[in-house]
Amino acid sequence: MFCFFPPRILVHGDGFQELSLQSNDNSCLSRFQSTLYRKESSHMPSSYLISKLRQYEALHKRCGPYTESYNRTIRKLESGNLTDESSSDCKYLVKIQSDGLGNRILSLASAFLYALLTNRVLLVYDDKGETADLFCEPFPDTSWLLPMDFPVRNQLRTMNKRNVENYGSMVKVSGDSPSQALSSGFVYHHLILGYDDNDKRFFCDQDQIFLQNVSWVIMKSHFYFAPALFFIESFEKELTALFPEKDTVFHFLGRYLFLPSNPTWDLITRYYETYLAKSDEKIGIQVRTFQPNIVATFYDATFTDQAVPDTVVSCSLDNGLLPKIETNESVTISQRNRKSIAVLLTSLTYRYFDKIRDAYWDHPTVNRDVIGIFQASSEGNQKTGDKMHNRKAWAEMYLLSLTDKLITSPWSTFGYVAQGLGGLRPWILHMPSNETVPNPACTQAGSMEPCFHFPPSHGCKEKSGIDSGALVPHVRHCEDLKKGLKLFEQKASY
Repeated sequence: MFCFFPPRILVHGDGFQELSLQSNDNSCLSRFQSTLYRKESSHMPSSYLISKLRQYEALHKRCGPYTESYNRTIRKLESGNLTDESSSDCKYLVKIQSDGLGNRILSLASAFLYALLTNRVLLVYDDKGETADLFCEPFPDTSWLLPMDFPVRNQLRTMNKRNVENYGSMVKVSGDSPSQALSSGFVYHHLILGYDDNDKRFFCDQDQIFLQNVSWVIMKSHFYFAPALFFIESFEKELTALFPEKDTVFHFLGRYLFLPSNPTWDLITRYYETYLAKSDEKIGIQVRTFQPNIVATFYDATFTDQAVPDTVVSCSLDNGLLPKIETNESVTISQRNRKSIAVLLTSLTYRYFDKIRDAYWDHPTVNRDVIGIFQASSEGNQKTGDKMHNRKAWAEMYLLSLTDKLITSPWSTFGYVAQGLGGLRPWILHMPSNETVPNPACTQAGSMEPCFHFPPSHGCKEKSGIDSGALVPHVRHCEDLKKGLKLFEQKASY
């Protein structure tokens, strides 16, 4: 099993074994106990990725909050000095967390990948304190949280594309000479829904060349923008070395970065031991529906809510994810060799649970397998910023990632996190319209990677209107959103 955590690790067999674990360290139990719950991964990180992470940990320890290098660079920021002309000083990426928990996790993983590629220290600004509450510190002997006394901290919450520090605004004013529009000691990147062509210059190679000497880069994003980093020519060789299997980016970085805090780990382990541990097979079902106006506006689709439970059941039965139901009551089948199947359903409402549970309550399975349907919570609606709500959400994402097979809803970052952490290619539901179950009810994803919902069209070097999904073989359009982009294993054909 691979254990991808900050304690020193060594390659062993087809995965990882932890080395020199400190069993008396109770500050982050998930760091050491997760191997008891995770199944063995079929993927192995490259030796170069392991080496790069070790180098990053050393960099973060040397340049992290309140180190001599950090204090020196802070003084440069306060003086308005934008660039770093000394190779001994450190460069930083401040990530402003935004939107719901799934978006925050995916965009933070993307930001960390960008920090790896540009030798920056990642610091997380989270005005709600969710990061500290939900996750352990991922890097040894230091912190990834932005200090409270960061000089421009009070400005970060309201940063937007109209700020003069926004790189898109600089490009708009000065064209290919953004340095002429610099007015402070940092550059801000606005990678939020509604960002324009100037903001999207972030994904162009010539603009990254300019940014490489900027000491402080501040970014607000709620996207999984990692696929677009593969378009930047200066990153291409490094990315290939880091990820020979292109569809493992979030799988590895997510497991490395996002270690559940002790309160969340307690939720996860108690629920797992009570409902899932003794089953022979575990099936995860994640159902998330959005308001029709949101779906129509952002995803150019329509669906009706009432037929969703039947769609889930149809997907499960048609693809052998769950055993078929016996409708002939006179048939008797030997109950020898039957297995127990635990189904974990996550949703904001119980109405889907009742319908799916009743399908197996009213009738036995044809092979007499025992089916248990479980739902941990029903919050009614997303409560961004609510501490207990977010703990439950993170616990459910993690629990879904521990299942053997997974059904997810289209467009949902909640499902993306679960599939990536679990290394699962999920079955993505086709949302019904006109109260009719689609045929087919779902399609298996060709990659476990999350989808970048709103990527730029590739318009670098005075080009425009180029289909970004056709530029490189390993970045193609998403199964659940044709205008989105995701990473695929180049050699795979699904």
